[in-house]
Amino acid sequence: MEKVPMTVRGEQLLREELERLMKRRPLISKAIAEARELGDLKENAEYHAAREEQGLVEAMIRDIEYKLSVAQVIDVTKLPNSGKIIFGATVSLIDVDTDAEVSYRIVGDDEADIKQNLISVNSPIARGLIGKEEGEEVRIETPGGLKTFEVDAVEYV
Repeated sequence: MEKVPMTVRGEQLLREELERLMKRRPLISKAIAEARELGDLKENAEYHAAREEQGLVEAMIRDIEYKLSVAQVIDVTKLPNSGKIIFGATVSLIDVDTDAEVSYRIVGDDEADIKQNLISVNSPIARGLIGKEEGEEVRIETPGGLKTFEVDAVEYV
């Protein structure tokens, strides 16, 4: 089974979600029991809704448990900062053409959220950045075309 990289924060969020879902289990079971008491199950909307929710919650629990079982949690703060871009690093870039600055943190697939500048390690930008160092120029094919960035800073935070 191949391990999937995940940040410490990513693991923490998954564990919190798993805990929340586990607390829903008894509430759903209680709702199913109460709906059963209402009689005929064929036309019992409450029963069917509770059973559907139970199926969704169980599927989500299995999904999270699987993700945690294959996770390789990488705590970048415990690694010596060599100035190289690695999984978990926060990278400040300068667009060579526009001088615009942007910062990204390279995270696992499930943690990626471009609105928070969290990019997947498997994204084209992250793949182009991994292994590069502060001061290096990097050419990356983006959806908007070929861009050239200068690596301004690499932080292991």
